Amino acid sequence: MAAGRLVLPVVDLASPDVRSVAEAVRKACVESGFFYVTNHGIQDELLDAVFAESKKFFELPLEEKMLLLRNSSHRGFTPPYDEKLDATSEFQGDLKESFYIGPVGDVDMPNDPNQWPSKERFPSWKDTMKLYHATALAAGKRILSLIALSLDLDAEFFQNIGAFDSPSAVIRLLHYSGEVNESDNGNYGASAHSDYGMITLLATDGTPGFRYVGRRIRIPSSGKMFLTLMGPL
Repeated sequence: MAAGRLVLPVVDLASPDVRSVAEAVRKACVESGFFYVTNHGIQDELLDAVFAESKKFFELPLEEKMLLLRNSSHRGFTPPYDEKLDATSEFQGDLKESFYIGPVGDVDMPNDPNQWPSKERFPSWKDTMKLYHATALAAGKRILSLIALSLDLDAEFFQNIGAFDSPSAVIRLLHYSGEVNESDNGNYGASAHSDYGMITLLATDGTPGFRYVGRRIRIPSSGKMFLTLMGPL
């Protein structure tokens, strides 16, 4: 670790030496719980499209975004201050906005709990998010196979126990305005929290600012995905 800066390992999913990669995953989880993933199969063009669609939505007036307010299935838009990740915080809630998209079938489901912006305003939104969800889920499954190997289990362990039968993988689009009111001084875009679920695969635009346990991590935008796990192996 450099002074005041955590240097994270990089895991290459295209490496032919699967056992060495699995050991690198185990080492990363034990020592930090975070690592970068390269050759994850998510094309740069798709990531660019996801960021572009996300940016276009979050630039809408708040009253328009509120028409897709998160429903009882936790799909849709959450406005600023709607979520409070740190229950001990003195503030009303976190500054960020977000949009949740859950599993999407190959064909339109009659009772799809997801909420979608109008096709007239966002003609490419749904297809882009469906492709991103499927591609990111495939990358997550590859990573979980490596995690299984790192635990001296079969690579197909999670698949064999049914963990992939009905995956609850969720895309969470995030927007941080960068504008802080005087009353928000000291508040966070996303306050201290632990992620729920098995793994978090995070794509960023390269803007630095991720912080954990008092340390700051600069996240690059060079085709790497940033992965966090619930805890050490």
